[in-house]
Amino acid sequence: MTEPRRAPHPFVYTILVLPFGAGTGYAGVTLANLATKSGLTVQEGAVLVAASLFPQMWKFFWAPVADLTFSRRRWYLISCALCAAGMFGTAALHLEPRTFRLMEVLILASSVASTFLGFALEGMIAHLTAPSDRGRVSGWYQAGNMAGNGIGGGLGLWLMSRLHGWESGLILGALTLGCAAVLPWIPDVPSESRGLSVGKAVGNVAVDFWRMIWSRVGVLSAILCIVPVGTGAASAVLAQDVVAAKWGAGTGDVELVQGFLNGIVSMAGSIIGGYGCVRLGGRVGYAVFGGIMAATAAAMAFLPATPATYIWCSLAYALATGLCYAAFSCFVLEAIGAGNAATKYNGLASLSNTPIWYMGLVLAAIEASRGPRAMLLAESGFAVLGIGVFAVVAGAWRERKEAESR
Repeated sequence: MTEPRRAPHPFVYTILVLPFGAGTGYAGVTLANLATKSGLTVQEGAVLVAASLFPQMWKFFWAPVADLTFSRRRWYLISCALCAAGMFGTAALHLEPRTFRLMEVLILASSVASTFLGFALEGMIAHLTAPSDRGRVSGWYQAGNMAGNGIGGGLGLWLMSRLHGWESGLILGALTLGCAAVLPWIPDVPSESRGLSVGKAVGNVAVDFWRMIWSRVGVLSAILCIVPVGTGAASAVLAQDVVAAKWGAGTGDVELVQGFLNGIVSMAGSIIGGYGCVRLGGRVGYAVFGGIMAATAAAMAFLPATPATYIWCSLAYALATGLCYAAFSCFVLEAIGAGNAATKYNGLASLSNTPIWYMGLVLAAIEASRGPRAMLLAESGFAVLGIGVFAVVAGAWRERKEAESR
């Protein structure tokens, strides 16, 4: 294993990952809320959110490019510039039924660009972080992701409600580029394939990934990624204007709760979750925190449909989301080690984005046909089922190991 280089304070990762979260938040909150106001249906709004998640499901297939080519710092700069351009384009384009498909394409392209920003940071973290510090770094890293989600969603909606789209886009794009200002504080990590032929480099990546994914830690981590636990998918549906109105919540409430406060609370949840994983471990922590999210969704379903319920339960849900995301990064870092980090991290990240993607669509369909309470109970039920599947597999694996050791 490569020895960790001089590691920066993990708050640097919090700043650097903000553009990644902002893109997701802009689609999941700003565009989701504006969709029904612009003549789109709830399900079309969910499609725009799903478009931002779709490349995150498949990014494993182009993650080796980041391991085989430029240094991590160069990839960060390229992708950050593309993310800024994408933020400007999606804000400048007036959303309406006529531009729905074009907006979907722009969101897809921006999401692809953001994957390379993630590749760069994940490679840096894997190489620069000591094993004992993975929980803490995971917490700060996902805190930036969560904060970016809230800033992109809340600030985007606030700006789009008050300014022309192109003006909002310029502000959001400039803020995105500004995150790169802290990049000199972190050591660069060069490509691991310098001096190797293309065939040898690709072979190394493939062998490294294969060993990881078929190890005990790799299999258990993959299962946690596949099951619909800790997805946070309900937040994108709750952010839609017509859905929030069923609790009596207006646009101001959505801006505050699904945007600004969501970012702050989920950021706090990520930091708490990261330190919690130091004691629990990433996989156990993820199951525990996923259970907290399921309980929160169920509580929101049973409580009276008032603005206060919407606000406080949404914030509790945001806290649980932060806990789960920190645990996710922790158990993935535990599984991948340092070599070819972008490929291995995103092999698992692609799996984990699959339930986020399909649960967003499933929950939107349930909300449209049976209402928001049924949607929340469905999400809770899916999560409990997923935790049960993981517990059964982990227990069976443990029993097999104990039998082999006798």
